[in-house]
Amino acid sequence: MSDTIWLAFGLVMVFEGLGPLLAPRGWREMVSQLSQQNDNTLRRIGGCLVAAGSVIAYMMYSRM
Repeated sequence: MSDTIWLAFGLVMVFEGLGPLLAPRGWREMVSQLSQQNDNTLRRIGGCLVAAGSVIAYMMYSRM
């Protein structure tokens, strides 16, 4: 179980690092725009990301 968590954590770090690695200016602009959003908008974005990640994790887990 802990190996799976570390694998997932590593993959998250890889995907999070792709933006600044491949397009630093675009990534900086996106972060700047996100920082100007109000709290409710950020919560909706976060909620959508959590829901999408949960669905993907469930789908991958059910295939094992």
